[in-house]
Formats: sequence, C-alpha cells, structure tokens
Amino acid sequence: MSANGSSVAGCRSEVRPSNNTCSQKDLSVTASAFSMTVGVLSNSLALFILLTSYSRVRIKSKASFLLFASSLVVTDLLGHIINGSLVLLVYSFHKKWETFDPHHIVCSVFGACMVFFGLSPLFLGSVMAVERCIGITRPIFHSTALVFRHMKRLLGLTWLLAALVAVLPVLLWRPYKVQSSRSWCFFHMDEPKDWLDVLLSLLFSMLGLLALLLSIVCNALTSCTLLQARLSRKHHCRGTSYHIEMICQLLAIMLVSCVCWGPLLIRVIMLSIRANDESFSLLMVVRMATWNQILDPWVYILLRKAVLRKIFILFHTCWDSKSNSLHRWQRSMLHSSMDTSNSGAAPTNCRFLGRLPLQETSIKSIT
Repeated sequence: MSANGSSVAGCRSEVRPSNNTCSQKDLSVTASAFSMTVGVLSNSLALFILLTSYSRVRIKSKASFLLFASSLVVTDLLGHIINGSLVLLVYSFHKKWETFDPHHIVCSVFGACMVFFGLSPLFLGSVMAVERCIGITRPIFHSTALVFRHMKRLLGLTWLLAALVAVLPVLLWRPYKVQSSRSWCFFHMDEPKDWLDVLLSLLFSMLGLLALLLSIVCNALTSCTLLQARLSRKHHCRGTSYHIEMICQLLAIMLVSCVCWGPLLIRVIMLSIRANDESFSLLMVVRMATWNQILDPWVYILLRKAVLRKIFILFHTCWDSKSNSLHRWQRSMLHSSMDTSNSGAAPTNCRFLGRLPLQETSIKSIT
C-alpha cells in the first residue's frame, strides 16, 4: 500500500510540470503487455506447426532443420515469457529498483536473460544456415558425418555459448546495470568503468554481427547452388521442394534478424567505443530488436510449402491471365489494323472479307 500510495503521489506531482508523464508510463506498460501477448501466441502457433511437420517428416536432413527451427521458436517463446514478466514486474513497482531489488539480483537475472535470449536466435539462425549449406553443397558429407545426434549436441553447444556470454559479466564481477530509462538492465553503456566493461559489450556485439555475417554468406551460397542446379536441370528429384521451402525460410529469418538486430549491435559498439548519454535511441533499438522474436514465428507460419504453392499458383494464374489478355489485345489490334487497311483498299468487298481467313484477307488487301 505504501508503495502504491507513493507512486500515485509521485505521479500527481509529475503531472504539474508535464501532463503526459503518467500516460507515457501507461502506454509503455500497454505496449510491453501487447508485445508479450502477441509474441507468445505467434510462437505457440509456429511451434504447433513445426511439431506437426516434425512428426510427419521422413527425410533426415529436414528433421535436422526442423529440430533447430523448433528450438528457435521455443527460445523466442521463453524469451517473451521471461523478459516480458520481468518488464511487467519492474512497471508494477513503478521502476523503483531499490524497493524490490536491494541486492541487485533481479537486475543481474534481467540482463543475463536479455543477452541470452538475444544471442540464441542469432546463433541458431547461423547454425541453421551452415547446416543447410553443407546439406546442399556437400550432401554425402552431410548424410555421413552430420548425424542427428550430432545435431542435438550442436544445439546444446549453441545454447551453452549464449549462456556463457550472458553470465560472463556476473562471473567477472561486472554485474549488469539499470539503464537510464529504469525499465531494463544491460551492460555498462553510459559510463564504462574500465576496459573490461568495454570488452564485454564488444563481445556481445561482435558475436551477434559474426552470426549475421555467417548466415548471409551461407544462405547466399546455398541459394546460388540451388539456382544453378535449377538452371542446369540436374536437380529435379522429389526432395527439391523442401529445399526451396527451407531456403525461403532461412532468407526471411536472416532478413528479419538483420533489420531488427543490426541497429542494436552497431549501436552497442558505438556506445562502447565512445560513451554518450543517448539512452533514448538505445531503448528504441532494443524495442526494435524485440520484434525479431515476434516476426520469426510468422516466417514458419507463412512460408510453408503449402502457402508457397498457393502463392506460386496465384502468381502463375495472374501471369497467364496477363499474357492471355496481352495476346488477345495484340490479335484485336491486328484485326482492327487489317480491317482498316481493307476498308481503304476495297470498300465494296468489305462484307465478304470478314468471312475469309486472315491469310486470304491479307492477300486480297494486297491485290
């Protein structure tokens, strides 16, 4: 009761200099709750679709891809639940960290979760791109060396690497710090203490950018290989369709990750090298990065083989209708031009020319 009363009194006092302070706080809570709800529902739907596909799959390489894809969706789902709950907890105490976190435990957990659930999707996306690149370019090596149990171990190592980077500041006695907006915890960005603070933030950004770069290179190589096989007509086996489906999904994941995470990773590097007080722009790029966990599941919802087939059929139908209409328009223009020439050359025989074939009409117009 005392905390609620003090917060209400503080809110009333803040209304005097600025009438929109409390409304901004309510808007932030609403936006966080809405983002959490949409993320949980989207990832749950995508996980149901992936698990259904996983139970029906009979191809080993697709099973490995679905394993990583399902792990990515589960990671995004847990990220929305855990980070969203921590954000709502902070807003429920009106951002007074001294009240509910006097020993700095919640802030350390919050910062570690932000780093772990940020790096894990980037690492998983790069591992999926590398696995597909090896499966397309070196199929024999993929089927013999990359066994399904090796994929499970690689998945565990990926999560372990992200967790190690997340807990590294706590292990090195450089705990996470409450940021200027007092709604989340992250590295020491505004005033780094020494070179170790700079190194930790640079490690986070460089690993994220390296994962994005690896995804871009592998997806580009895989796409070029499939395109070359299509053009040379040497890859018309029955399993080609699911390769196209996976490549479309990987390209979409890569694009979403670059757009959502690229600004944050570059911004962290800039703030680590030269510190300045621009917490507003940092908060904006963090909110942009959270949309990665919202858009990732829609890649698997929309870019499925059934949906891609319908899109292809729709595009093919529209293209055929356009080509047929163009062909009819050309024929009508040809008939109209021939009729015009016929009417100028022999107006008395115009009734009989319409009954003749096109070649005879052109011959009569010439004679």
